[in-house]
Formats: sequence, C-alpha cells, structure tokens
Amino acid sequence: MLQFLQHVEMAQISWLGAMADMSRVAFNGDANYLISCKLGVSLMSIRPVTNISLATPTMEGAGVHLHRVFGFGETKPFDPFLMMDDFRNDDPAAYTKGFPWHPHRGIETITYVLKGSVEHADSLGNRGTLGNGDVQWMTAGSGIIHQEMPTGNAAGQMHGFQLWANLPRNQKMCTPRYQDVKSGDIASLTDDDGTHIRVIAGDYRGYRGPIDGIDTDPAYLDIKIPANLCKRFPFDTRRQGFAYVFEGSASFGNAAAPFGINVEKEFAGEEMKIRDQSGNRTLVLFGDGDEVEVQASETGVRFLLISGAPLREPVAWHGPIVMNTRAELREAFRELNSGSFVKTGADGWFTTQRR
Repeated sequence: MLQFLQHVEMAQISWLGAMADMSRVAFNGDANYLISCKLGVSLMSIRPVTNISLATPTMEGAGVHLHRVFGFGETKPFDPFLMMDDFRNDDPAAYTKGFPWHPHRGIETITYVLKGSVEHADSLGNRGTLGNGDVQWMTAGSGIIHQEMPTGNAAGQMHGFQLWANLPRNQKMCTPRYQDVKSGDIASLTDDDGTHIRVIAGDYRGYRGPIDGIDTDPAYLDIKIPANLCKRFPFDTRRQGFAYVFEGSASFGNAAAPFGINVEKEFAGEEMKIRDQSGNRTLVLFGDGDEVEVQASETGVRFLLISGAPLREPVAWHGPIVMNTRAELREAFRELNSGSFVKTGADGWFTTQRR
C-alpha cells in the first residue's frame, strides 16, 4: 500500500512539474480550458498538415510580376477558393502597368492591400481606391468588366494579395456588388501574449469581420505571432482552408511531428535539400480537425488563415470566368463578344453614377 501511494505521489509531482514547465500556453476563447502546444493538452483535434508548397513567380495583367500561391489547377483541395496571388513587389516597373479592363463572371475577388494603393474602376462608372490595410470583396455575379491599377508608396512598395472565391450555382448570375472596407473598420485584437489578429471576414472569439452576406461563410484572418510562441486557433470542421505565410517563419504542427517544405540551401559552398520551416511565400494545406497549431520561429511569423464551406460543385473555368458547365462558359464568352455580357448595375458602397 505504501509503495502504491509513493507511485501516486511521484505521478502527481511529475504532472505538477510538467505544468510548471509550460513555457507557452494559449487560451482558446471557444472553450473554457487552457491548451498547451508543448504538452498537447486539448479536447480538440489538431488539423494535420497535408501539403506545403511555395508560391511560384508568374506574370498577369499587362505585365505585372507576382507570385501564384495556387490556382488554374486542381480545385478540390481549395474549394470554395479557386486562386490566390501574392502581388508584393518593390519595383514599380514590375507592376505599374496593372490589370487593364477585363471581365469576371461567376466568382468573387478579394483584394487585400498591405502597402501602396490600388485604383479600381468598372464599365458602369464605379470608381474607388484601396490603401494600406484596406479590403475589397467584389462579387462579380452575372458579370462585370473592370480594371485594377496599382501605385506604390513613397518607397515604391506595392504589397497585397488577391484571392478568388467560387460562387455557388444558384448565385452565379446574381447582381454584382462591392464591399469596400477601410483599414480602420476591420476588427482587430491583441492577445495577452502579443498575438495580433485582424478579422477581415468570419468570427474569431466574438470579433466579427466587416465582410458579410457571403454564401460560403468564409473566415479570413491576418495573424501575427511573436517569436517562439506556440498558438492554436479554432478551425470549423465543416470548412476547408489554408495558411499563407508572408513574414517570418513557423512550424505548423499536427498529431505527428511538424514538417517544413523541402528546399535547397547552400551550406559551405554546396547545395543541399533540407526540411525548412514554413517561411515567406509558403502555402500550408490542412486535413480534417477543429484546430490549427502554429509554432512561431525566433523571428515570429505573420500569415493569413483562410477557410470556407466547400461547394462541392462542378467547375468549368477559363480565364476570369468560372461557371458550372462548359455550355455556360461558352455562353458567357459569346455574350462577352456580342456586347451583352454585363446584365445589371452593381450594388454596394460605390454608387453607379458616373463621376
């Protein structure tokens, strides 16, 4: 009996010692308990990392140099999202020609500007400018023809992202609309551990993003975690999503050991392939679960965490037009060529009066 009590006492001491050694603890606002990345103490399931890849250089518009995060390939892993571009650039010659007049139908484009500005105009006379921290969520619906022209800041920097989201079949031909959101209107919070989160769309711990009325009920978070901190973030099990790292680096954990992207680095004059942490311009895809775990490096990390309800519908896609069938796609281009593509004015914060 005495031996048994000694074993119990030692177990209690080990547990208390482990608790005292918790150097990184995060609070999940959706449940009243503490969770530790170090100990793995959680009632939730961590989403495993299923794929990590680097954004690839490409050119779009009238010669804009950017990085394609994903798109124009397999759509199922990203559903309801179709494409994402990282247009961060510090060379004005590589972006000033912009994206002249082009059509969209059947999708939504989400533009998030970090530095510089983007002037938007469309064939109906709508016009506006997105500046530092601003967001535009454009629902193209039945069709709109517009242009997006970037301008760098005083240092020549033009930084931001554009994400394409698919529209469900019953909304493909809806009335186009805009949701233009100024930076100051975006909900933001800073946790006690210094983690800063901007809630562009969706809900995070009671903070609601300003973007609403979207069928796929997306969540779009801009997250910055301080150096060496480990955090877990709730992630609705009914959603698909991804993280995109654009500052610093981190390991994205799962039930197994976290892994990084396979990259080539030079060491002692020789190139070698190693598993590195997920750093700048890295896309991280997740499997099923209800939390995402992130271990920031010694430089900290900033990333987008984006998710939405998958549509699970057929995709017929050519260029800036996305429908459900090839016949619908052919009809869209026939209307574009005949001048009957634009069906109606656009609703939203922009007026439809010409200026």
